[in-house]
Amino acid sequence: MPVNLSIKNVPDDLAEKLRARARDAHRSLQGELMHILEEAVGEDRPLSIREVRERILSYDVKTGAEAVRMIREDRDAR
Repeated sequence: MPVNLSIKNVPDDLAEKLRARARDAHRSLQGELMHILEEAVGEDRPLSIREVRERILSYDVKTGAEAVRMIREDRDAR
């Protein structure tokens, strides 16, 4: 049975960022929040090719050198 969730006192700037993110993804705010929750909790299933592509494109990496730099920064941060 579905459950209704409520988040109170969301700062205006965060709410606007969520609205913009939803708009950019062509989703309602409700749909975007559901998408965020699904991604955060994750499902025990392999990603589809489309999901892999979307995730890769979200990193906005244009060259191999940029990818290498990102990986090195991540490793150095550990």
